[in-house]
Amino acid sequence: MRLKPGALLRFYSLCGILVQVAATKNKARGSQGQFPLTQNVTVVEGGTANLTCRVDQNDNTSLQWSNPAQQTLYFDDKKALRDNRIELVRASWHELSISVSDVSLSDEGQYTCSLFTMPVKTSKAFLTVLGVPEKPQITGFTSPVMEGERMQLTCKTSGSKPAADIRWFKNDKEVKDVKYVKEEDANRKTFTVSSTLDFLADRSDDGAVVSCRVDHESLNSTPQIAMQVLEIHYTPLVKIISSNSWPEEGQSIILTCESKGKPVPEPVLWTKDGGELPDPERMVVNGRVLSISFLNKTDNGTYRCEAKNPIGRNSTEYVLIVHDVFNTLLPTTVIPSLTTATVTTTVALTTSTTTSATAISTRDPNALAGQTGPDHALIGGIVAVVVFVTLCSIILLGRYLARHKGTYLTNEAKGAEDAPDADTAIINAEGSQVNAEEKKEYFI
Repeated sequence: MRLKPGALLRFYSLCGILVQVAATKNKARGSQGQFPLTQNVTVVEGGTANLTCRVDQNDNTSLQWSNPAQQTLYFDDKKALRDNRIELVRASWHELSISVSDVSLSDEGQYTCSLFTMPVKTSKAFLTVLGVPEKPQITGFTSPVMEGERMQLTCKTSGSKPAADIRWFKNDKEVKDVKYVKEEDANRKTFTVSSTLDFLADRSDDGAVVSCRVDHESLNSTPQIAMQVLEIHYTPLVKIISSNSWPEEGQSIILTCESKGKPVPEPVLWTKDGGELPDPERMVVNGRVLSISFLNKTDNGTYRCEAKNPIGRNSTEYVLIVHDVFNTLLPTTVIPSLTTATVTTTVALTTSTTTSATAISTRDPNALAGQTGPDHALIGGIVAVVVFVTLCSIILLGRYLARHKGTYLTNEAKGAEDAPDADTAIINAEGSQVNAEEKKEYFI
């Protein structure tokens, strides 16, 4: 059977349509696994932003980057927007990467990557641009500042996005009680931040370093810092230091007047009991030092040291008390003479011994307990033995003398009883010596 030419043409047309429909369906079925992938990017103002779009499965489908204004930047490897800051990094069927250099705040926004399938698939990447804060400045400082005056220091920085954080430090110690103010700049994108430190000036603040530190994520952990050294003027602070804590008569003493102030105090003025120093020869002033030699009781009194500077004056006092010289008596032992046999001698010996004991018991009450000294118990025992031996010797000697004296008196009386005169009595006494021992008298 032969077909007509018109029917044959219609047959070929129908086959072509069927093939085209099948191809379209296969292409759509393959594109279901294709989807572009992007990531958000954060960059510091003036830096470079890299935008990357990737596709895991791609059958030669085109990729495109467009900016927040929907202007095409790159279509595959072809540049569409005339901007010298935008450059192609890499272009393939699976990736399209571009870079934007010298980024400004106006570049911030949402960028789109498009995959031209049926239908077109897109992915969004948000570009965040950080505004770098300007270097901070401290205002409100005047130098010098008088002690007790109120100080208000203000630290200010502009151009930060988001708003920067300001912190105060005094000698590396953070100060918490401060005021913080944030204002939006004219471009309505960046901020101006200020902080105020309010305090009363004190002498301890003289020479202190006050710093204002600006922290921001765009600074990469390297904060910007402004510093100011404080100069505080104050009245002198006076103190007297003594070289001798227990001055005694005949010794010397040095009194040093320490004065600290700003400006530096003038030479100090020394007075005693409200008047001038009474003895310039012994009381010598050399700058801040008062030296007193050969102390005596007349030096007792109140000594005043006064210092002054252009801010004011101040003084302090020192009460001097000169003590008596304390002599330490060494213990002594008196050994009595054994040849003395009179009552008067005995009394003298007893008195001497008592005096020695008194000397032994007399010690310096200020002497340290740790110092070595004589053994008083041993000395006391020796003295007691010597006294006892002495008394016994005296008693025995007295008895001996008394016995001989009685014998003499008895013999003399015997011769006188029978004799008419003294000569005869003596002769009779000599002749009767044989029996003298039997007529002795004893006194006990």
